[in-house]
Amino acid sequence: MRGPDFGSYAPEEVSWLLKDLSGADLEADVAERERRIQAGVAHYAESLPVEYQPDAEYRELFDRVLADSADRLALAVATVAELVVAERGEDIVLVSLARAGTPVGVLMRRWLASGVGRPSLTVPHYAVSIVRDRGIDAVALDYLAHHHDPSTIVFVDGWTGKGAITRELTEALDAYHAAGGARFNDELVVLADPGNSVRTYGTRDDFLIASACLNSTVSGLVSRTVLNDTLIGPGEFHGAKFYRELADADVSNQLLDAVTAAFETIRDQVPAAVAAIRDSDRTPDWSGWASVERVRAEYGVATVNFVKPGVGETTRVLLRRVPWRVLVREADAPEHAHIRLLAAARNVPVEVVGDLAYSCMGLIKELDQ
Repeated sequence: MRGPDFGSYAPEEVSWLLKDLSGADLEADVAERERRIQAGVAHYAESLPVEYQPDAEYRELFDRVLADSADRLALAVATVAELVVAERGEDIVLVSLARAGTPVGVLMRRWLASGVGRPSLTVPHYAVSIVRDRGIDAVALDYLAHHHDPSTIVFVDGWTGKGAITRELTEALDAYHAAGGARFNDELVVLADPGNSVRTYGTRDDFLIASACLNSTVSGLVSRTVLNDTLIGPGEFHGAKFYRELADADVSNQLLDAVTAAFETIRDQVPAAVAAIRDSDRTPDWSGWASVERVRAEYGVATVNFVKPGVGETTRVLLRRVPWRVLVREADAPEHAHIRLLAAARNVPVEVVGDLAYSCMGLIKELDQ
């Protein structure tokens, strides 16, 4: 599917390998949904949280964050895109992990096609679903293998937290191949890798990526993906909803255009940024996961799945889970100003932990079963 029939991105920006579930009633009260997930009677991908709609103050903060970070985002986008081309060649197909990966995939595609600092290169871009504990959409992989050389597929995500999706992708692609499917390269490419769990990234800083601040209204008006046996039958893609009714609040293309406009500004910095990463030891050390384990033990959290590290993951906890508390390395760091706003709105305590490995972490509340 493509916009404008599905999603608010232009049709050439991304092809969604998803089933349209826009007419399905999938939204559930956040607390009740969390309770069912924690009780083991429902999987998080079977339903959707009610889309959080921020107030005017938060929207103004998003606008400021985007304006302040556009150059930094553009440099990370250009850096990771050039790393991919340098190491995988120009015959590539970008495949974003919906939905956090989708804006990043669109921006990487824009950079390569822009002709800014490099010869123009137009590459296909798809978005597919991957679900923790359930794997990647095998029907989407079948589609990709039928239409493209599997060796050209480059999987893209927004950022790493502790690295769970990095592991999920490898395991899922191995299982797909073992079941008779094509062999895909399991390397995950991300804009930011604060978890130190991938080799190819634009930065390892835990900085605020503006697309993490909101839900569908910064991701083409598309929901997170859904895998529900009552709605997804054999041979069908995983599903998602297109929230057409939120069009007035949509800033998806505002984000894309702000970062794209910064390409010219950062063009001269790209070669050095690419060289610095290529010349460094990029071997993942999974230090993020280790720090999450320490926090889990110190705070008595039942599972690492309830510890969400990094700016992006902490934002997700506050937007669509039931948060218990937020840990921050610095009380007033600008990269998590929006998190402090969200925490105050939801009466979630914010605790300063000076030796935190990430800028911040969100801890999910363990609910009584």
